[in-house]
Amino acid sequence: MNIAHFLRQSAIFFPERPALTWRGTTISYRTFDQRASGFARWIDSLEFARDKRVVLFLDNCPDLLVAMFGTFMAGGAVLPANSRLTLDELQFLVSDGDACVIVTDLAHVDVARAVARLTDSCVVVAGEDLNILLNGILDKDASVYEIVVMDPSDTAWIFYTSGTTGQPKGALLPHSVLNFVTVSWLADLTPLSELDVTLHAAPLSHGAGFHALAATARGAHQVIFDEPTFDTQKVLQIISDFSVTNTWLVPTQIVMLTAKAAELGITGSDIASLQYVVYGGAPITPSALTRALDRFGSIFVQLLGQGETPMMISVLRRQDHVPELLGSAGRARPGIEVDIVGSNSESLPRGEVGELVVRGPSVMSGYLNRPEATAETIVDGWLHTGDLGRMTESGFIYLLDRAKDMIISGGSNVYAVEVEDILARHPLIREVSVVGIPDDLWGESVVGVVVVEGTESLNFEALALSLTELAREHLAGYKIPRRFIFRSNLPRNAYGKVLKRELRATITEEMNSDLEMQQKGRLS
Repeated sequence: MNIAHFLRQSAIFFPERPALTWRGTTISYRTFDQRASGFARWIDSLEFARDKRVVLFLDNCPDLLVAMFGTFMAGGAVLPANSRLTLDELQFLVSDGDACVIVTDLAHVDVARAVARLTDSCVVVAGEDLNILLNGILDKDASVYEIVVMDPSDTAWIFYTSGTTGQPKGALLPHSVLNFVTVSWLADLTPLSELDVTLHAAPLSHGAGFHALAATARGAHQVIFDEPTFDTQKVLQIISDFSVTNTWLVPTQIVMLTAKAAELGITGSDIASLQYVVYGGAPITPSALTRALDRFGSIFVQLLGQGETPMMISVLRRQDHVPELLGSAGRARPGIEVDIVGSNSESLPRGEVGELVVRGPSVMSGYLNRPEATAETIVDGWLHTGDLGRMTESGFIYLLDRAKDMIISGGSNVYAVEVEDILARHPLIREVSVVGIPDDLWGESVVGVVVVEGTESLNFEALALSLTELAREHLAGYKIPRRFIFRSNLPRNAYGKVLKRELRATITEEMNSDLEMQQKGRLS
């Protein structure tokens, strides 16, 4: 069925129950449904909106979910965008996705309008203008919209991801995938009801958006964190004030929340309503996870997924968060087949290292306008994730590396090739390699390893600042390297390929050694 029916059912079953709370204002499920209906009618009125593709380019707020479900109702597809994208990055997404509308807010409207001026047949609606528009429509017709009947294979969500080339690709997620992901979420991640309270404190354009589908389907009260930055003390207060029962976080947020709770002397018993913290989207070190478990108790559920199979590869359940399994990504989610294969796609014996592949009803239908990339990624029904790992006899998955050299920092994807391309534009740079280094707070920290043209009388500190400014001009903030390391050469194999694994290991060892020396200095 059309994924919008999840909202319609909740509006019928629980019309007066609280649906969305943001900045002191709460709307019911009846109002949520009516406002989404108004958005659907507005989309229908746009003559140029052939495929009704809507970009969601805004911070977390009710407008994002209203526009999302309104687009679904009208038979369109959403293209959720990270609100920190630059003009160039947003323009690519709008053009590649052939979007007709950008829904934004006042904080990002200037970038959205600049993109719209460069793009044919694209209109921007933002903030209060959206509310005025929807209120005008509802004044004329407050009845609910008749949801468009969709084929299960029709696209509902275009999730932009990337591969080794760094060029973003739109993973096509049909209604069948979103239905399966939603029902599966309720089955084995957070079994919600209308009495639950869900906190959205991570971007709804990513993993939290799928959590919102599940919360909406069960009529849960959804409290939307109202700050663009993650204020840990305020989050802890919201959990207490609203008796939040579940949330989705990226590992960086868990690390920050644990530190703040320790500072304030807060433990799990102080926020006893919180029963489920689903997390994923980035690496987390076992030590950081142990600290969180010690502080809050056994409330964590880890999931592994990617844009091509959202939220749906494996799960490390609450009861599996024991010391010997904290380095694991868990076991296959119900209804999903997972395997480890060799270079010829042959299934490998348990314990051997190979590529993680996935098959099941959560796998995308393909990449938008990229049949060759689709054929390379989905082979005989198996999605090739590009992740290297191994699997134990009992089915627990351990990821060892990402073959696609993707870095995940603070829950956001950073594609090394994309960053390298920008840094290589600097006139003093001869070679550059970007890698992710393990980081307790961010999961991974972006590091640029640079080979320069001549080192005589070169001010490396000034060069690092210059490279940072260059990156800031073209890249979102989370993609900018946090540190630059200058080398005379890069390690390569016999074929000339940079050995990134070796580079990461060397840098990590050097950074740990530096930290150890600093600690010894403080002790002495």
